[in-house]
Amino acid sequence: MFTGRAFGAEGITSVAEVVFNTAMCGYQESLTDPSYSGQILLQTFPLIGNYGVNPEDTESGRVQVAGFVVRELARLPSNYRSTGRLEDYLAEHGVMGLEGIDTRALTKRLREAGAMRGVLTDDPKPSDKALVEQARSAPSMAGQNLVTGVGCSSDQAWSEDLGAWSTKASKLAAAAVAGVVPDAETDGGRELRVLAIDCGAKRNILRHLTDRGCRVTVVPHTISAAELKRRYAEGEYDGLFISNGPGDPSAVENLIATLREVVTGDGPKVPTFGICLGHQLLALAVGAKTYKLKFGHRGANQPVKSSLSGRVEITSQNHGFAVDVESLKKVGGEPTHIHLNDGTLAGFRMIDRPVLGVQHHPEASPGPHDAAEIFDAFVRMMRSGEAVAPGFVGREG
Repeated sequence: MFTGRAFGAEGITSVAEVVFNTAMCGYQESLTDPSYSGQILLQTFPLIGNYGVNPEDTESGRVQVAGFVVRELARLPSNYRSTGRLEDYLAEHGVMGLEGIDTRALTKRLREAGAMRGVLTDDPKPSDKALVEQARSAPSMAGQNLVTGVGCSSDQAWSEDLGAWSTKASKLAAAAVAGVVPDAETDGGRELRVLAIDCGAKRNILRHLTDRGCRVTVVPHTISAAELKRRYAEGEYDGLFISNGPGDPSAVENLIATLREVVTGDGPKVPTFGICLGHQLLALAVGAKTYKLKFGHRGANQPVKSSLSGRVEITSQNHGFAVDVESLKKVGGEPTHIHLNDGTLAGFRMIDRPVLGVQHHPEASPGPHDAAEIFDAFVRMMRSGEAVAPGFVGREG
């Protein structure tokens, strides 16, 4: 039992899995990330809300978390981009927060016992015992298909790029300074079209694809294998992307079956790329297995060793499940990224077809940009139709 002060929406009781995030900033991006659907989010950084909120730093159209827990809420935001206060933002979206508790103690408990179900409420009527029983009787995250509650229901065109944060602009500027003409293979040629399956896609992923010259169409996760095959055969897209999202990947059975037919079935080999849940769904589609992590990886400071770039990359991560390495190797998958904290799989490729997935979030938002070159690998994969290989990422310096 942790007792503190409620803020944000009032009269709320939320029952959900409690998880923690170790990032020092980026709380608005985390709050609006669909991957946090069905979870009460705890921030380990002690002061939250100090730079307020704004309409630009959102990863979806609404706050996705079931509740928000912090050590101290900053009630006087100070930032030139701020347009409002965090507590007002949560109230507007009907989400309650809790401040004034020992978040370090709660984080330690989650690390030792694993992610647990919890109840967050400002209702004084239920007894402590009743609240504990309510948490214990809540369904586990394992086995839950939460993708059905997020994402789009019809095709949507996406055109927004990274704007002032554009990687393309920085690449062109660096090339101009060096007196180098950009490689037409990556910066020119025919416009590429990407079909993005929306399982709860973060907007910054779509911005990264658009920033690299791709025309992105977002489609529902209910799209059929026959439709995907038809549209590829008719030249409607050059590459298939599967997004991040919430819940247990093994429970998204219909999409796994769809991807299995497209990726491993007869017909052309479609260049396919998945991030986070999309990475897990691709692994399941080719015959690998997934499992639930004890407390997951959530933060903007997670080290990953990449065999594609030959570098250690500091990455942003948000997942509670992982792909079993041995089961992946048995079906012809090759690990490309390994999490250096615990040795779990952080990325893979198929050797005989253009299929690539990463468990971390190369789009950052929040987080470092170390891993963003994986989007360039997807672009090259679409242009060549070939599988990626060691040295494929960052080979041009």
